[in-house]
Amino acid sequence: MTPTHLATTDVCDAHPEAQVCDPVFRSFGGRPGFSGTIATLKVFEDNALVREAVQRPGEGRVLVVDGGGSLRCALLGGNLAVAAAENGWAGVVVNGAVRDADEIDAQPIGVRALATHPRRSVRGLHSGQAGLPVLFAGVAFREGEWLCADRDGVVVLPAAPGDDG
Repeated sequence: MTPTHLATTDVCDAHPEAQVCDPVFRSFGGRPGFSGTIATLKVFEDNALVREAVQRPGEGRVLVVDGGGSLRCALLGGNLAVAAAENGWAGVVVNGAVRDADEIDAQPIGVRALATHPRRSVRGLHSGQAGLPVLFAGVAFREGEWLCADRDGVVVLPAAPGDDG
């Protein structure tokens, strides 16, 4: 397992091929820096798949949720952040909004999102897909690739530095 203390600046210096996200995210959660293998979801204003994902073992992975950039409701809140932390997810990156910011900040997990919004997501749309490549913030996120985040930004590599493939 790759250490979670790798700095994004060091990763970028050592790997000029790294994809670097546009600086659009706000930082939440008790871990300002986190890294792990990517698991992807594509949803829109329905967090049912997010709930299912964080209730499964995270095994140090980072859940990348493409919520279409919608800021009309939150896709992750305090209860799901607790589940993610308890189930071993290193972090969650949301192309959308979160809520219960104070509750998320109390959890030992890193979260990046575009904004906060007090409204919960719509329930029952049952829309979305898991495991697809998703594109936002100028980066293509693919299942199985590696993401590193800290206060300087979010970067993605095909594999964790030092992995033999």
